[in-house]
Amino acid sequence: MGQQEKVATSLTGAVSEDISASLVPVDEELARRYPGDPGTRQPVHTVYVPGDAFAADTVRSWGDQALAALDEHAPDAKSFASVLGLSDELADDVYGRVRAKLEREPIEDLRVDFEDGYSGKDEDADAARAARLISQAYSDGTAAPYMGIRMKCMEAAVRDRGIRTTDIFLTGLMEHGGLPDGLVLTLPKVTYAEQVTAFVRLLEAFEKARGLDAGRIGFEIQIETSQSILAADGTAAVARMIDAAEGRATGLHYGTFDYSACLGVSAAYQASDHPAADHAKAVMQVAAAGTGVRVSDGSTNVLPVGTTRNVHEAWRLHYGLTRRALARAYYQGWDMHPGHLPTRYAAVFAFYREGFEQAAARLAAYAGQAAGGDIADEPASAKALASYLLRGIDCGALDTAEVARLTGLTRADLDGFASPRRGDLTATAK
Repeated sequence: MGQQEKVATSLTGAVSEDISASLVPVDEELARRYPGDPGTRQPVHTVYVPGDAFAADTVRSWGDQALAALDEHAPDAKSFASVLGLSDELADDVYGRVRAKLEREPIEDLRVDFEDGYSGKDEDADAARAARLISQAYSDGTAAPYMGIRMKCMEAAVRDRGIRTTDIFLTGLMEHGGLPDGLVLTLPKVTYAEQVTAFVRLLEAFEKARGLDAGRIGFEIQIETSQSILAADGTAAVARMIDAAEGRATGLHYGTFDYSACLGVSAAYQASDHPAADHAKAVMQVAAAGTGVRVSDGSTNVLPVGTTRNVHEAWRLHYGLTRRALARAYYQGWDMHPGHLPTRYAAVFAFYREGFEQAAARLAAYAGQAAGGDIADEPASAKALASYLLRGIDCGALDTAEVARLTGLTRADLDGFASPRRGDLTATAK
């Protein structure tokens, strides 16, 4: 090998050293504020069940009701595909996967609701019962992957009640075996970052009282007011809220109807595809990007009930809204009725099945596992492609074996492309 040619420079090494030293605080700030994706599964939806209605069989009951709705209103793949406009190539696969999902894991994330949806007479007893039933579900294997509560907000009128319910619920979990890995709390109607700070202080106090590791309990922030998007000084308040959570924020959830009403949108036009909703979610998405905080879309209040014609119309609406959200990178939403589950999963499965082969081929080419291809991808695209495939696997739209067959990559390989943090978690799990 020949001697390497020496190239001329004009600056001394001290210049580079001085510049690097000046940017150390920025490097540290970037690492703290923007750690990237947490590398954990994100559920495709959250189901809300009132605290006084939640029962030991809620998860299974929702699945059974969803299957019954399919049996009554779309008993085979052809009829279901006709309602939703699924292609012939996808019809059988999607329908079969939807039914299998409803039998195996009908709910991915369940929130026992003590806020808007709650009308019970004894909140103490209902909060304690929720803790006992959730602990039991995780113990006997009947739990959804993620479960928790939505307490009342930090506004003055209901603050004490929200604090007490949170305490009773968390205490109940501790008394029945400890906090489950899938625990999720949702703090609603956040308007000021100081309310997030107050909730952090509450969780810190609980962790200290029960001898838990600092930062063990995270929570979602629900965006339901205009002030949470645009503060009085014109800045994005939601970005301040993420910072105020001190690393505990796991998600930002858009509240379709409270937010729309706050802006004066009339009831007939309150929907997740309204321009006001698109603006709010776009701000949430930009504020959360890179922070590890996930964004969730809201819900539709049009329930698939009544005649077959009514059910089909509601299914088409829900399917369309879910596909629209997925295309905009809102990979999670809310489902308010068992009848929404078939179209939630149909939309999610179709989204991943339609793009699977192209995504797999592009990632294989990038990884050097295949030659050719008509798209020149870069690391950011490879990250997006791997994340897409991982989301598809996690929800049941894709099978690990078929992804490996087309990409030549293992689950650990996909984790590594999607996020260094994912890769670290995979290595730790081995």
